[in-house]
This record gives sequence, structure tokens and C-alpha cells, in this order.
Amino acid sequence: MIDPRASRDLVIGRALVVGFAITGQAMTRAVIEREIDVIVVDDHPSPEARRAAQLQAVELVESPAIDELAALIALADVVLPSPGVPDRHPVFALARAADVPVFSEFDLAARWDDRPVLAITGTDGKTTVTTMVTDMMTESGFGSAAVGNTDIPLIEAIGRDDLDVFVVEASSFRLGHTRHFEPAVGTWLNVAEDHLDVHESFDSYVAAKARIWRDLGPNSGVAIANADDPIVVDHINRIARTVTFGVQGHGGYHVEGTSLVTDGGDLLIDQLELPRQLPHDISNSLAAAATAIEGGANLDAVRHVLRTYTGLAHRVSFVGEWNGIRWFDDSKATAPHATLAALGGFESVVLIAGGRNKGLDLSVLAVGAPHLRAVVAIGEAATEIVAVFAGVCPVVPAASMAEAVATGANLAKTGDTVLLSPACASFDWYQSYGERGDDFIASVHALFGGVGDAT
Repeated sequence: MIDPRASRDLVIGRALVVGFAITGQAMTRAVIEREIDVIVVDDHPSPEARRAAQLQAVELVESPAIDELAALIALADVVLPSPGVPDRHPVFALARAADVPVFSEFDLAARWDDRPVLAITGTDGKTTVTTMVTDMMTESGFGSAAVGNTDIPLIEAIGRDDLDVFVVEASSFRLGHTRHFEPAVGTWLNVAEDHLDVHESFDSYVAAKARIWRDLGPNSGVAIANADDPIVVDHINRIARTVTFGVQGHGGYHVEGTSLVTDGGDLLIDQLELPRQLPHDISNSLAAAATAIEGGANLDAVRHVLRTYTGLAHRVSFVGEWNGIRWFDDSKATAPHATLAALGGFESVVLIAGGRNKGLDLSVLAVGAPHLRAVVAIGEAATEIVAVFAGVCPVVPAASMAEAVATGANLAKTGDTVLLSPACASFDWYQSYGERGDDFIASVHALFGGVGDAT
């Protein structure tokens, strides 16, 4: 077996890329640029993927049988799976049997680039914190970019010479098949059941997240841990230098009264100055500040971003207020944990939930009952949502987003919030959570004609 720490030294003459979407294509370009032979496998290539294979002049093998896949692996020096290739895919067992190493894009990037990486993982909040940290580093004068689980894979970003630091959104899909990973800063925000359609179990999902710290040592990077999350705390690497954050009276970066404070006692910002002040906004702000400061950002830059950052679309985003009822779009919430976090920021909610369940236990949503006036159930999981809330609060199914919005308006009372926070994926009715959120916003505006107290 190849020592994971020797990943940089492995001689690669031929690579097998599995999955040919954004990251698979970026890895293919990277190995071709370094004169490495490559073959690509994709079980269900899109028309765009086929065109990309033609443009890159690479062989694309579609849906190979097990014997054919095993033969391709035997010819390769390394297997490069794209993020999201399920753990149950036969490529992993076949690679183990053939003693062919599996590298992620992080492993490839580390072979060819040694600029610092600030990595952020977690079930919820990764993109928000990654964006905030990128802004903080840029404001501090560093050339930086948000990469990884974004539109720009890390393996593509290393080709840019204008960057001093990579701020990496490190999904479990990428971390899970990484052999060795030593970020300059590794931040773990939280963990809850998710992506069980890709990972073999919740334990394997947590183990993938924990890889963000596994290879850190006393002199090789800083771990940033959410002191409020017991699973995160249980996985702290005791030999690595660790800085914590928390909003529940724990953490080095913490809240005193209404002040957000560093682990050294320096004032970051008054909570009332934040553009968004829900509990998860406070936690994300502390996490971003800790990550950026440990990565070299200065306090003034961090404070500026905290004061001006208004959030990303479809993440508990304010749509407007009509007739004393506020409307929020949280379409990005594709798991129960995210929905419960959003509910925690409101007192009385009409929740619109449902979509395509990712193999998760939706019954945990009942924990949010104290915040609920009613629920509108949508999508493939509507029956499951109805079952969860039957006898708990009024729950009404809807056959379209427009119907869900109209039903929510009828159920809500003055002072309530109508919240789209589905706890499910969007791929039953929509191509993405963004499309779902946009339809929600359009339906709200259509219902009210854009007239009223919208702000």
C-alpha cells in the first residue's frame, strides 16, 4: 500500500478520472497539461460532458461493466473520482483490490502547489463562511478566491498566479477520498445527518468531515472547531493547535453580552451592527472571523466584512413583508438540520417544506414544532412531511409552488413568518435549489402584485 503521505511522490503516467462534470473535467485538464495519459469513465454523461471529452481529445468510457472498469483501473497509476461519486460505486472496491491509489482533487493540487489553504467544512454554512473568509482575506490585501465546492475547483485555481491563498469549501465528497490534507487553517462548522444518498452511513459521512483535521500536527496548521457541536468537539485532533468558537457560552471566539469577541478578548463587532442577526448568522460570523484571522487577515478587514456582509441568495433571505407577514427564502436548506436551524430564528412560522428526500430521517423536523403555526407540504416528500406533522400542527399539501405560497398566506397571521425551508433536495420539481427559490420569490410577488410593505 502507498503511504498517504507519499502522495506527492507517486509517479503518475496514466490516470483514470471517474465522473466528468466540473471537477472531473478540471482534473482531466490538469493531468493533460502535465503530460499524463488519461481515460475518463462516466456512468451517465451529459451532452456537455461528451462535448468536453471531444474538445479535450480524451477517451470517454460510458457505463463500463465491472470487468471493463477493473481492466481500466489495472492500467492506471491513480484513480481520480469526482466529488459525489457514491461510496458504494464499485470503483473504490476495485481500486483497493488492485492496490491502485485513489486521489481527490485536493491530493492533486497539493502535488503541484504549496500556497496556503484555508479550508471550511460543515453540514450547513460552508458556502457562507467560505465567502466571508474570502472577502476578509481580500480586504486584508491577499489575492484570494473561494474554490473547491464552488464553480472553481481547487485543481483549476492552482493555475492562477494572482492568488496568495485558496479559501476552500471542503465538502465531504472531496474530503472523503483525500489521502493527505494539511490546510493552513481547517474549520469544521457543524455536522448533522445529510448526503446519505452518497455516503454509506452517517458514521462514514462524519469520518469524511473529520479528515479536515486528521493530518494536522502541532506545527502544521490550525484547527477551528465549533465548541457548540458535540460531534465536532469529539473529533478534535488533540495534537493539533485548536481554536474554538461558540455562541452558547463556549468557545474562544464568543459572545459577551451583545459583543462578538476574539479568543484574545478583542472586540470584533457589536451584534447589533451585523446586517443579519439570526443565531446561525452569529455562529457563521465567529467562524469566519476565527478562520480569517488565523489565516493572516487583519482585524479592521474582518470588522469591515462583518458590518457589510448581507448573505447569499436562498439562505434565509428576506423576500418582503405584506400585511404584517414576513416572507423568507431558505431554499438552500436541503436537510432537516438546516431547516431546524432556520426555524430557531423565528417565533411563529408557516413552514413550506418538502421536495426529494436524500434518504434522511425527516421525522426530526417535529423538534421545530414550538416555532410552527402550520406547515405546507410540497414535492415528492409531501406525504412524509404530512406524516411528520400530523397531530402536531396544521399541515396542508400543495401541488405547486404557487399553491404553496397561496396556502401559506391563508394560514399565516399578522406577525408570522412564512418560510420556504424544504429540508429536501429540489430535483423533483426543479433543476436546482436556486431555481426553486426563484420560483418561490416569483410566486410571492405574483400573489401580492409587488404592492405593499415589501422592502
